[in-house]
Amino acid sequence: MNQASPQQNPTESTLIDQLKALIGPDMDRVDALIQSQLHSDVALIDQLGHYIVNSGGKRLRPALVLLSAGVFSYKGDQHINLAAIIEFIHTATLLHDDVVDASLLRRGRSTANQRWGNEASVLVGDFVYSRAFQMMVSVDSMKIMDILSEATNIIAEGEVQQLLNRHDPETTEERYLQVIHDKTAKLFEASAQLGAVVADRSLKEEMAMANYGKCLGVAYQLIDDVFDYSATALELGKNIGDDLAEGKPTLPLLYAMWNGTAEQSELVKQAIENGGLENIATITEVIDSTNAIAYTANIAQQAAEKAIEALDDLPPSPYLDALVALARFATERTH
Repeated sequence: MNQASPQQNPTESTLIDQLKALIGPDMDRVDALIQSQLHSDVALIDQLGHYIVNSGGKRLRPALVLLSAGVFSYKGDQHINLAAIIEFIHTATLLHDDVVDASLLRRGRSTANQRWGNEASVLVGDFVYSRAFQMMVSVDSMKIMDILSEATNIIAEGEVQQLLNRHDPETTEERYLQVIHDKTAKLFEASAQLGAVVADRSLKEEMAMANYGKCLGVAYQLIDDVFDYSATALELGKNIGDDLAEGKPTLPLLYAMWNGTAEQSELVKQAIENGGLENIATITEVIDSTNAIAYTANIAQQAAEKAIEALDDLPPSPYLDALVALARFATERTH
């Protein structure tokens, strides 16, 4: 099995240093391209677009494109374009998500919809999506167009399914995990896959990278859902209890409902059905007493290990080590 270097479970600062050493210059090029492609003669698009893109995101998805290309020693420039396209797709989904969820805080800052209103956020999200597709056309690859258009479509399906699951205590673990795959993991999957595609690697290598990205995305989202009941707003950069307030049946909540006493289960069921934060302290106690956080974190750990296993047959390199470290960090992080 692949081993991360210099250590198996890197701290955030160690991982950031590792990534900067490998892809720092390329990420600077990606950021410059994002800034130039965000430009619009419509002042509100310029202002709002730059606000959300520069709001302190980890740039994980574009980093996956760059690292994947590095694994296969890619020497061209298209990975820069693809990384920027991926970030634009992600940014557009954030703009739309925050409107749907009526979110007020993201990454420790006011959401775009909080500052400029829902209408502006939706329309600028549409602009960012369409700019991503303009950039896709310039890449001039039907295979890349196919991967990205499919990913965008599946993300939209995941968003709709999450909406349908809202306030539904009958949501199964299978349905919950399907939403995670579609809404979050699919873009991770496409990001990692594109590095192999642009390097013109074999289908086996391409699928190995895609599987890595998919499993990493699942692990990442599971831990995000854990944070809604176990982190502080300062650590997380969003309002704690947002999922509960919106009646989202995430795995920590569902597991607590399935494994609590009759009284506890009914309390959680009512919370999912009605939303709101009136009983968040009690519900957090139920989640703790049923070991729902540990259960969810264990599922995330299994996904992270599957991500690492997917890399087993790929050529060793510092880029591969960084992908392994990223998978381990996904379940060790605190925000």
